[in-house]
Amino acid sequence: MSIKGQQLQQYCAQYDHIQVHLPDLNRTPDQVLMQLSQLIENFKHDHVVLLGSSLGGFYTTYLVAKYACPAVLINPAMQPWRLFEDLFGIEQIPLKVTESWTLDADQLQQLQSIADTKLNHADKILVLLQQGDEVLDYREAQRYYSAVHPSSLILTDADGNHAMDDFEEKLPLILEFLSAAIQ
Repeated sequence: MSIKGQQLQQYCAQYDHIQVHLPDLNRTPDQVLMQLSQLIENFKHDHVVLLGSSLGGFYTTYLVAKYACPAVLINPAMQPWRLFEDLFGIEQIPLKVTESWTLDADQLQQLQSIADTKLNHADKILVLLQQGDEVLDYREAQRYYSAVHPSSLILTDADGNHAMDDFEEKLPLILEFLSAAIQ
């Protein structure tokens, strides 16, 4: 129930044909991908769209490659295993993230193996980046999502932050992109 998730759910409540699911990603990578895959497979793939921020954007990239669903990524993490090591220090791992999730070395390896997935269907992805992201280097995502052909649509704001505080203002653009992608 992140702030962006709540904003998305509130915004989409005005549309009867949109169903928003906000899965809990505070689990091991294999549990998250299994949960999200099951959720996608319960619906017609051509009617599923994805939206992910940071680590959620990393997972979403994998799911786009697997299911060819249109997606929007918000300041996606490119190498989350390195990010966790940098943020917490390798000596603090295993690290208790939540009551039900402890990040360990095996999970860092799982994240790295997910990143080895070939980026398929990049043209179905809108990437929203902010240069002021204090957690991630936006240029890594720019390079990655523009390196394939056809490439993703990438919109980069000057300033901003990792949380993308102006996310709510971008919701009409996000829904327009996703709606056009499934028609």
